[in-house]
Amino acid sequence: MSVSTPSAQERYQREKEYHNKAFAEDLRHSVDKYYDTIQSSRLAHRQAMTPLVPGTFVLEYGCGPGSAAFDLAAQGARVVGIDLSEVAIEQSKAKALELGLEIDFRCMNAESLEFEDNTFDMIVGSAILHHLDLDKAYAELSRCLKPGGRAVFIEPTGHNPFLNLYRKMTPALRTVDERPMRRPDFDRAQRYFSNVQVRYYNMLTTAAVLFRRQAWFEPLLRGLDVMDRGLFWLVPGLKYWGWMAVMVLEKQQRSTGL
Repeated sequence: MSVSTPSAQERYQREKEYHNKAFAEDLRHSVDKYYDTIQSSRLAHRQAMTPLVPGTFVLEYGCGPGSAAFDLAAQGARVVGIDLSEVAIEQSKAKALELGLEIDFRCMNAESLEFEDNTFDMIVGSAILHHLDLDKAYAELSRCLKPGGRAVFIEPTGHNPFLNLYRKMTPALRTVDERPMRRPDFDRAQRYFSNVQVRYYNMLTTAAVLFRRQAWFEPLLRGLDVMDRGLFWLVPGLKYWGWMAVMVLEKQQRSTGL
């Protein structure tokens, strides 16, 4: 796969520079509070990665010191983590050493993976796909998954006008190349995988950020999550206003040839 066009190389360089700085200086610390409100989508993401058979070979597609690689390795998986940012890889290696976990962290371009075909049982990622050329990313994910394997991602969505306004007002918190995922972006995965499932979360729950320091924050969050699910059932189109989506991609099993 060729990745040598000047525009692609310039995009890779911008992404690398931004994320090196973001990891080194914790640029996104100011928005950490909002991620306290997406517990339901994070739980769904974790559940989609389990149960995990010890020895399962997993690739974390985009990693850092807060990634899933550590929990997966602690459960007995063999884990490789890749990222374009050298700082992210250095921080991840340091955390793995601190935790006493054997994880193979490598600096690598997610659009041109340096692995053989049909290598991994599972590939996981968090807020990574919306930084990428999706056709290249989906093709590489499909190529590197074993037949019958699955990929599990949690990604921000781009349909809610209020979230989009906030993004427009805070450009320093993201790269110029990233684009939140929209319906056609999720649908495109169907070209590369035999089964694509997408579930949306966190429309009303984001409002709970105003009360995160209150003792009743957790009950409020659970209540708003119930309301989200009810509204998405009553008015299905509202689900696209959810902030987060969890996507499970499955690669077709090989034919038995009977």
